[in-house]
Amino acid sequence: SCKVFYAKDPLKIVRAQGQYMFDEKGEKYLDCINNVAHVGHSHPYVIQAATKQMELLNTNSRFLHDNLVQYAQRLTATLPEKLSVCYFVNSGSEANDLALRLARQYRGHQDVITLE
Repeated sequence: SCKVFYAKDPLKIVRAQGQYMFDEKGEKYLDCINNVAHVGHSHPYVIQAATKQMELLNTNSRFLHDNLVQYAQRLTATLPEKLSVCYFVNSGSEANDLALRLARQYRGHQDVITLE
């Protein structure tokens, strides 16, 4: 049920920079699917921040840490009062699952309509 995007002539991507990915032959491709729209691949600030964090602690949001609280406070300070709760998840799939569970709990309904 899980298919390779280019099954007939698969790409072997070996590196990326900015908005581009490069294959093993050096061919350049515009990356439109890997969540890089905000800062791109290999952004120096992101690498520096990630390295600093990984030197301290390399885990996801399942454990308590002051940085999570501080980030939530900074984020919610920019939003209206009704949006004062943060849920940290590890992927888009987890975010969708949580949103569905919250909606079901709030509305008391189990039915869902989805569009492909």
